[in-house]
Parts: sequence; C-alpha cells; structure tokens
Amino acid sequence: MAIKIAEKIVDYGVVREDEEKQQAPAAAPVAEVKKEDNIVHLTETLERPEMLLGSTYKIKTPLTEHALYVTINDIILNAGTEHELRRPFEVFINSKNMDHFQWIVALTRIISAVFRKGGDVTFLVEELRSVFDPRGGYFKKGGKYMPSLVAEIGDAIECHLRMIGMIRDDGLDEHQKALIEAKRKEYEGSVKSAEAREPSEFPDSAQLCGKCNTKAVILMDGCMTCLNCGDSKCG
Repeated sequence: MAIKIAEKIVDYGVVREDEEKQQAPAAAPVAEVKKEDNIVHLTETLERPEMLLGSTYKIKTPLTEHALYVTINDIILNAGTEHELRRPFEVFINSKNMDHFQWIVALTRIISAVFRKGGDVTFLVEELRSVFDPRGGYFKKGGKYMPSLVAEIGDAIECHLRMIGMIRDDGLDEHQKALIEAKRKEYEGSVKSAEAREPSEFPDSAQLCGKCNTKAVILMDGCMTCLNCGDSKCG
C-alpha cells in the first residue's frame, strides 16, 4: 500500500522485526477454536493393495448355456487391530457366453465404483433383485424363484455380504422353527405316497411364497403356510 509523505524528511532509520511486530495492530482471529470442540476430520485416499482376498460364486441358470462366475474381492481395513473390517472392493464376472458381455462389463464397473465409494452398499442387493426379465424368470435349486439373471447376481452379492458380516440375518426364532418342523412332519404324515423325500425338499404341489420367493407354500389346516419361512395368511 502506497503512503503519501506530506512533510519534509529530516531523518530516517531501520526498523527491526521485533519493533515492527510490537507496533503492528493485532490481527483479528480467522476462526475461533473452542477447547471443548474435540471433533477431528480426517481424509484418506484408499489405494488398491497388491493382493486382495476374494470369493467366487458360480451361477448356472436355464437361461444361458454356460455358467457365470462372480468374483468379489475384499479389502481389509485396520488389519491386525480390534477394529479390523472386511469390506467389498471390486467385482468381476466371467463366462464363456459372450452374449451379455457389454452390460456385464458395465455392471461390474458400476458395482466396483459403488464398493470403492464405501459406506452402506447393501442397497445394491435389493436394486439388483428387483430387475425382472421380460421373458420370465426361473426357479433355482431348492425352489427359490429368480426373476432374472441380474437378480441372481444380486443374490450372489447378498450371500457374500452375509459372509463378511455386512448383512446380518436375524432368522427364525426357536418357536417358529419348531412350528415349521411340526407342520412339515404333519404334512408328510398325511401324504399317502410312499416315496421318501429329503428334508430340504418341498412338495411338488407347493406354491410360490411371496415373502421368501421359495416354492414351499402348502395348504395346512385350511390356511396357506410356507414351510420355508413360516409365513401364513392366517397370521
């Protein structure tokens, strides 16, 4: 800043740094920091390590001739500490069938980007499982209905998130399990067929359950009851 000198200069001298600091007015504080404010904001750039742990899930559907292999790699956060976490970092889908190559590559890149963004990524499961194939869905082994191939990819991601602990399944309580087992034994006892069934199988005449998407709903005591999840129209 320029200073205009209106009087005649009669003398001069060199001002030292300590004297200049004493003469200069105190600057206003930029921000007031309270002692009780103990919030610390940290930012960290997470880079891909050289090695990641992963799991591969095989998907074989009647819609495609060749199977799909979904590989989900995880990153270990805070390794070796009590706060160690395993979180999904990237996903790859491989198959001999090249008919779906473009959208599969696009899907894997988008899902991997969401994984690397962090936070709660469990919403991806419901988003993928709500995709329906206009040609119709199919039943998996065990009687579970899958509306599309994309939905089964979401089902594989759900299995992985449950394995690493991001999705926790409360499941049925002991009373519900005992009730379902009693209903199943009662039904099997009433069937006149002498054919033996495995405990994991459901009757061929069972209908699709709207709650668990499993073909396990039968008519018991005048009420439609699911032998898989226990859902009943009668409450």
